[in-house]
Amino acid sequence: MSTENTREELTTKVKNIIEQIRPYLQQDGGDIKFIEITDDNIVNVELQGACGTCPYSTMTLKNGVEASVKKALPEIKSVEAINLNQ
Repeated sequence: MSTENTREELTTKVKNIIEQIRPYLQQDGGDIKFIEITDDNIVNVELQGACGTCPYSTMTLKNGVEASVKKALPEIKSVEAINLNQ
């Protein structure tokens, strides 16, 4: 199995987990968008809507999103929010 296939599979799995979490964020007026997985297995996402300005968004990201991703995919080191509008 090539590294590219592994990266594609990992990306698909991460996106699936994020899709399972999205409805909970959307209930509160927020959203999350997958951006990329870095070469060192850090997942970059963009928090959108209410999540972009919520003071608890870091807690949601780390305790919710990151915990879910790392539980299912232990090879992921962390999930980080990036703001593309900077």
